[in-house]
Amino acid sequence: MGLCPFFFGYNLKMLNKRADKLELLRIAEAVALEKSIDKELIISSMETGIAKAAKSKFGQENEIKVLINRENGDIEIFRKLTIAEDPENSNIEIKLEDAINIDETNKSKKVGDEVLQPLPSFDFGRIAAQTAKQVISFNVREAERERQYNDFIDKKDSILSGIVKRLEFGNVIVDLGRTEAIIQKNELIPRENMKPGDRIKAYCYDVRRETRGQQIFLSRAHPKFMEKLFVQEVPEIYDGLIEIKSSSRDPGSRAKICVKAVDTSLDPVGACVGMRGSRVQAVVNELQGEKIDIVNWSEDPAILVSNALSPADVQRVNVDVERKKLDVILTEENLSKAIGRRGQNVRLATKLLNYEINIMTDQEDSERRQQEFKEKTENFVKNLELDETLGQLLVAEGFSSIDDIKDSTTENLIKIEGIEEDTAKALIERAKEFYQKDQEDISQRIKDLGLADDLINLKGLTPGMLVTLGEQKILKLEDFADLASDELTGGFDMVKGERIKIQGYLEDFALSKPEADELIMSARNIIYKDWEMRNGKQKNKTYYFWQT
Repeated sequence: MGLCPFFFGYNLKMLNKRADKLELLRIAEAVALEKSIDKELIISSMETGIAKAAKSKFGQENEIKVLINRENGDIEIFRKLTIAEDPENSNIEIKLEDAINIDETNKSKKVGDEVLQPLPSFDFGRIAAQTAKQVISFNVREAERERQYNDFIDKKDSILSGIVKRLEFGNVIVDLGRTEAIIQKNELIPRENMKPGDRIKAYCYDVRRETRGQQIFLSRAHPKFMEKLFVQEVPEIYDGLIEIKSSSRDPGSRAKICVKAVDTSLDPVGACVGMRGSRVQAVVNELQGEKIDIVNWSEDPAILVSNALSPADVQRVNVDVERKKLDVILTEENLSKAIGRRGQNVRLATKLLNYEINIMTDQEDSERRQQEFKEKTENFVKNLELDETLGQLLVAEGFSSIDDIKDSTTENLIKIEGIEEDTAKALIERAKEFYQKDQEDISQRIKDLGLADDLINLKGLTPGMLVTLGEQKILKLEDFADLASDELTGGFDMVKGERIKIQGYLEDFALSKPEADELIMSARNIIYKDWEMRNGKQKNKTYYFWQT
């Protein structure tokens, strides 16, 4: 039942004729029940609407107040007046003695207080009735929208069930009962066939307050959708005995979920699988046959990545916690298993752990180590004027760069067999001289490359990084802000089924992905703030997407 014909037609007719005043309250109660909103709000909206109509009758300059008796439906119309010593406008001001004549209770009032002057009842004309109708209708709609928004904001981050109402340009409109939600095309499971009338489940990831009411966004491709399904199917997760640590999905194909047993007596993987796979199968069926790997959580990244890359057998793992990188070494026959079809397995494991995973064979690892050893040795021999044996000795003892020697002490160096005190002092002195000269050369190089001051002054960029960026023709802060973090740190890409290494601009500086993200966002924020200062803090479409 809609609000309008019944409510407004009967209501205004009643107001004109003053027929059954109690019917006004019954209508308010019926509308409140139908729309699931407060009856008091309906009556308040009626008061506001009648007051608006009364202004057209008594004059727009008057401040009108309407009171509807909640017991018998009587309608009283008043004009608000302010007590003044010498009233200038009779429509809004009144003398104290005149206020007392209106009502004896006004004797206690003083100058500046408000009083209510009763106004005679009147019959609603066509225009007045239409005005009241518009006000009441607007207030009721707004109250209904607010109620719906409050209902669904609490359901954010949960699974909702509804019926497919229609398909629009690849998007699915879902009927949730009292309102509708949308599943955008990119939030659907690929190749999923839906038609009007189908009942579906989806994860509510956002609820927004819009002009025409709340907008509810659902997803069937979100990793949280799978997690919530496991919460429904596995009582141990629901009860908090098993914790979901992270998850990753390639919707419609494969997924990984990492679980940890809070109660150490439980097997988290077995509990999620269920008897004869019943629990995980229920989730798989809802995800349209998506294969799910359940991974046992470990605090040790090496153990965790070994579990995540199953069914591949990992030989060893080199962990770089600062850079959040893992070098996974395995045999040739396990390489394809670890990478997976089109890199799917390692890609999902990377998202699951939030670590960059570099997979290599024993031979590749050996070649990489030999190459690093050779490069470090050549650096010492060339720049510190050492013989190759001494250079190799320093590298073998863990010195990776000239900065390590510069920052070392004589006591640490003489602990190395074959290095005497005089040699140690000479090494440190040469390292400091090289560092000083290198910094001067870098400063001159930055000047020659023509880097902008705003890029030079960006916090977090070292002189060496600036030179490297300048050589890549990244000379301004705007150029740097346009980059993605992968362009700085490097990574891997799949080309025709082969995993190809992509070199990052600042990869040689051991820059982690979070650090790269922070640098880029800092640059974007500076540019956006500068633009705001120049343009009166108006939104600029060019830079606004950086803030989302």
